[in-house]
Amino acid sequence: MAAELWEQGTAGIHDEPGGLRAFFDDDSRIEALTRRFARFTPEARLESATDWEQVSRDAWPPIAVGERWYLVPPWSSDPAPPGRLRLEVLPGMACGTGHHPATQLCLEALERYVHPGACVVDVGTGSGILSAAALLLRAGQVFACDIDAEAVEIARTRVAAHFFVGSVNAVRTGIADAIVANISSEAIETLRPELERVRRGGGVLILSGFAVGDLPEGFAARGVLTKEDWTCLIC
Repeated sequence: MAAELWEQGTAGIHDEPGGLRAFFDDDSRIEALTRRFARFTPEARLESATDWEQVSRDAWPPIAVGERWYLVPPWSSDPAPPGRLRLEVLPGMACGTGHHPATQLCLEALERYVHPGACVVDVGTGSGILSAAALLLRAGQVFACDIDAEAVEIARTRVAAHFFVGSVNAVRTGIADAIVANISSEAIETLRPELERVRRGGGVLILSGFAVGDLPEGFAARGVLTKEDWTCLIC
């Protein structure tokens, strides 16, 4: 049914309990479409005009995260409240809009452990939101990597960090004051030797992307942050 609807030029299909709702821009085709899909006993009705762009924007209001962050979409002109840093995010372009609890936990950890002049490595950067946050905290250098080339291209156009396609095994030994990896428990376990190699003596690992019951093994955490069912380890 969906394939036929697309062939007939639907503007969009919404899957609902018991059937599909398909939208068409041309009211004059109602009778023809009703006949064509008669075997599905269709119901035709007129919908009021909707500004879908505004609806989409309304779904992404600015939010405060942690003690220092104020996340805003690029169309927002809202200034950051006193004492907060204005962090612009682009919803929908890549992983990392700032609305996921794991990303928020990483932001809270960054505000605690990244100091001016620090070297930060962002592993699995996605949209680059954590790299952008590190730069706002006046990190001296930020290196960010992802195995998704498209994500790197998107992030590179918006954030002034050093981005590359690949993983932490391409980073120089002992360079990072802070490494943030918001990926998965399994991936973090696999990367543990490389994370330890790249971390400078006295440096910190900020690890998230996993649920409370799925912690990566092999790390000695000196701090744990939780939000909803998600966890961030500070090592």
